[in-house]
Amino acid sequence: MLITNISEAKAQFSALIEKVRAGQEVIIGKAGKPVAKLVRYERSDKPRLPGALRGKIKIADDFDELPRDIAEAFGMVD
Repeated sequence: MLITNISEAKAQFSALIEKVRAGQEVIIGKAGKPVAKLVRYERSDKPRLPGALRGKIKIADDFDELPRDIAEAFGMVD
């Protein structure tokens, strides 16, 4: 893992990208503290499967209902 600061990263961006392409992680810091990590982009060759999150996400029964105060703000209450 390579650690660098923002000004060095700006000056050496192309070289850092080549290191990342080779599999190395690069940490960019500001004022001595890490703020970003550059990692190689990995594209998945597997196709996305519809329904992969089935049963893991719950939408409330009243999801489409506006709260009264918001409906009033938009003039939607009689």
